[in-house]
Amino acid sequence: MAGNWKIIYLARRNPSLAPEAFPAAWQEHSARGRQCRNVQDKVTAVAQCPRLLDVEIPGLARDYDGVGLLRLRDRAVADDIWDDPETLAIMRPDEPRVFAGYVRNFALVACERVLRAGTETGCVLYGFLVRAPGLLREHFEAAWFAAPPGNAVGGIDASARRVVRNRVDAAPPGYAYDGVAEWWFDSASHLCAAFAGGAVTQHLPLVWRALIDPARSVFIAAGVSLRRGA
Repeated sequence: MAGNWKIIYLARRNPSLAPEAFPAAWQEHSARGRQCRNVQDKVTAVAQCPRLLDVEIPGLARDYDGVGLLRLRDRAVADDIWDDPETLAIMRPDEPRVFAGYVRNFALVACERVLRAGTETGCVLYGFLVRAPGLLREHFEAAWFAAPPGNAVGGIDASARRVVRNRVDAAPPGYAYDGVAEWWFDSASHLCAAFAGGAVTQHLPLVWRALIDPARSVFIAAGVSLRRGA
């Protein structure tokens, strides 16, 4: 995928849906996308990752319900997709049934960098990161996103099967994150074991402690309920 571009959305469910009912409603919504032929060659892969309701780790967010990943053919797709006539006619009217708002309003455009090229398994910890107060964005990116692959050695980087860092290129109001981290684990039990009873932020790589604002960053443990494409 040229440029490794993706859309990442941090979703809240429609409040009328029970947390347990959200994954099925989300899958029903995704099935509608097969009717959108205009974008089928633009979105190369889809993953839906609802929050793992039974994972209890201090510091995990409870006010979000899942993370969606759309892998894109190129950067231009991230802008074109929202104005596509089929998307507007088929997908957008169904979004309020499933989510607390329209997807465009909580979707980030990001460029991926893989630090450990393991398998995308069925369990993942996401970190939606806000840089530390006073830290310039270019300094954050130089230290975090542009770091060499060998830097994926500390904290939970050492425990995860796959480690990915995403540089946020565009974000809607209220979602001003500077980076999105992905740590993929073999199972929920492996994820929990990586924290050994401690809080999420206690197990971040040491270099991150001067880079991010933990109070404004969001961490969510999720399981893959649907995957399509490469």
